[in-house]
Amino acid sequence: MHFSIIEYNHDGARRQNAETIEGVLTRRGFSGVTWINVDGLEDAASINKLAELYRIHPLTVEDIRDVGQRPKVEDFERYIFITFKVVNRSCGEENRFEQISVILTEDTVITFQELPGDSFDPIRRRILGDAGKIRRSGADYLAYAIMDSIIDEYYVILDDLTGTIDEFEERAFDETDESLMPDFQKVKQNLIRVKRVVSPLRESLAALMHLESPLINPELKPFLKDLHDNVMQAAETVENCRELLAGIMEINLATISTRMNKVMKVLTIISTIFIPLTFIAGVYGMNFRFMPELDWRYAYFAVWGVMAAIAIGMLIFFKRRRWL
Repeated sequence: MHFSIIEYNHDGARRQNAETIEGVLTRRGFSGVTWINVDGLEDAASINKLAELYRIHPLTVEDIRDVGQRPKVEDFERYIFITFKVVNRSCGEENRFEQISVILTEDTVITFQELPGDSFDPIRRRILGDAGKIRRSGADYLAYAIMDSIIDEYYVILDDLTGTIDEFEERAFDETDESLMPDFQKVKQNLIRVKRVVSPLRESLAALMHLESPLINPELKPFLKDLHDNVMQAAETVENCRELLAGIMEINLATISTRMNKVMKVLTIISTIFIPLTFIAGVYGMNFRFMPELDWRYAYFAVWGVMAAIAIGMLIFFKRRRWL
C-alpha cells in the first residue's frame, strides 16, 4: 500500500510519499489544500485509521473497499463521498476499469485507488508547477479536476473504439474475413463495459451538480455542469457506436447471405442441368434385353449428342431468363 500526499496553497506546493499510514497521520496542520492518494485497498487497518482521523462513516469505508460499487454521490455533511470507475492503462493493452473513491472535505481530498497507476499526473504537474487556477482554488476544484481527467480517459477509449468500428465497415464486405466476428465481439464487450461505467455516472454528476453543500463553491457549478454534459455526450457516443456495430453486423450477414445465395444458385443450376441427363443415363442403364437403340451402331454418340443439346439448351434458357 502506497500513500502520496500533495499539499498546496497560493504560496507553494510540496509532494511527499509514505509507505505506511503513520507517515500520513503525522502530516496534519497544513494551511491549504491537502490531497492524499491511496494506492491499493488491501490494508484494511490503514484505511480504518485514515477514516477515523477524518471521521469517515463506516458505511463509506465499506463502499470504498467494495470494488463492485455502482458510481454514486453521497453527502455526509462533513464530507462528500464520490465513487466511479476509471480506466487503468497499466494493466497491459486491454482496458481495465478500476474503482476510484473520492472523499471531499473542506480542505482535503482523499482518493482511494483499487490498483497502482493512474491518469492524475497532469493534475500533479499543474499543482506543483502552479499552472492554471487549481492552486488558487479550494479542495472542491481539485475534486472536479480529478473527475475531469477521468472523463477525458473515457473519450480516449471511445475514440479508439470508433476507429476500430470504422475499420469494421470496410471489413464487413469481405465475406472471407474469418477474424471479423471475434474482433467484433471483443469491441462489443468493451462497449458494454464502457456503458456500464458511463450511464450511472450521469446520475451521479446530476446529483452532485444539484447538491446544496457548503463544501462546494457555487462558482464550481458551471464546471460540474460541463462535466455532466461531457458524460452525456460520452453516453450518446456509446449508443451511436452500438448502433453502428448493429448495422455493420447486418451488412456482414447480408454479404455472407448474398455469397451463399450465389453458391446455392450455381449448385441449383448444375443440379437442374443434370436431372434430365441423369434420367437418360438411368433409362439406358436398365439393360433390358429388348430395349430399342441398344444394337444401333451410332446409339452411344446419339445419346451423348442429345444430352449435350439438353445441357446447352438449358444454359441458353437460364441465360435468357437472367438466372445466370
